[in-house]
Amino acid sequence: MGSAARRKPKRLAEKLLKIRTDLGLSQNGLIRRMGFAGDLTQAEISMFERGIRVPSLPVILEYARAANVYMEVLVSDELDLPVRLPARAKSEGVRRKQN
Repeated sequence: MGSAARRKPKRLAEKLLKIRTDLGLSQNGLIRRMGFAGDLTQAEISMFERGIRVPSLPVILEYARAANVYMEVLVSDELDLPVRLPARAKSEGVRRKQN
């Protein structure tokens, strides 16, 4: 296997920040809500939200559960988060308009 850098979703960081802010949570509040107290730090959440680091799959899963969306919505740059978070019904996201 090569050591090429792995591709990152371009919009993941903005989606993670939107989830936290739309839920009205601090970074520490989000950590507690997702059940990662003692496992994640505020600094790590900040790095996720600024696009410096990509969270692990279990962390992405908990973000998706908090927002009531499928994980694909977070990872796909072609999908937007629903307007209202958490979504009332589990959301498949909103397909972005092609430019």
